[in-house]
Amino acid sequence: MQVAIDGPASAGKSTVAKIIAQKLNFTYIDTGAMYRASTWLAREHKLSYGDEKGILAAIDQENIELKSVAGQQKVFVGTKDISQEIRTPDISAHVSQVSALAGVREKMVKLQRQMAGKMNVVMDGRDIGTTVLPNAAVKIFLIASARSRAERRMKDFKERGIKVDQSLAEIEHDIAERDYKDSHRKISPLKKAQDAIEIDTTAMTIEQVVNAILFEIKKSQKKL
Repeated sequence: MQVAIDGPASAGKSTVAKIIAQKLNFTYIDTGAMYRASTWLAREHKLSYGDEKGILAAIDQENIELKSVAGQQKVFVGTKDISQEIRTPDISAHVSQVSALAGVREKMVKLQRQMAGKMNVVMDGRDIGTTVLPNAAVKIFLIASARSRAERRMKDFKERGIKVDQSLAEIEHDIAERDYKDSHRKISPLKKAQDAIEIDTTAMTIEQVVNAILFEIKKSQKKL
């Protein structure tokens, strides 16, 4: 079974997707982390974030992998765990540019479909229900106000011990800018699939969002 969870930055996709996967004993696939890893590689190789050929060569050379370590999904490039490093403001600021590169998206989508074809999965991103898994049994589209998402991101930085030089207003501006870039890119733009169920998480707790999605999954399972 395939569950697709899409939505803009910091709408709560990864948090709820992990919980749902754990509750159902499904495999969680964080596609955003794969694009962040590609962005991290561009920076490490001192490449322009628009250098498609160079970034693809770096991906082929280093190998991006998602691994489960002590029950948590970690992101590796080669043997290096970069799970923390890909969540910094610097990577967040450039991941839209890298993820908009046609060659990078093609490579990542191929990898994502290969993973989803082997097991029950919960996959989150921005084009899962529209492009990566268009036949997913359940499609969810999460939304939330830019201010609430900025507050979540600031809280996440603090919990991860990531030093932030930006104000809440600056983070909110960056999120709004990311929304625009993601929804206006030519390749697989951020948009709600026609058959997706929209959930506004602005005033909801994580538990409420999880329960709402689990309800939709259980309804779908009864039909199978």
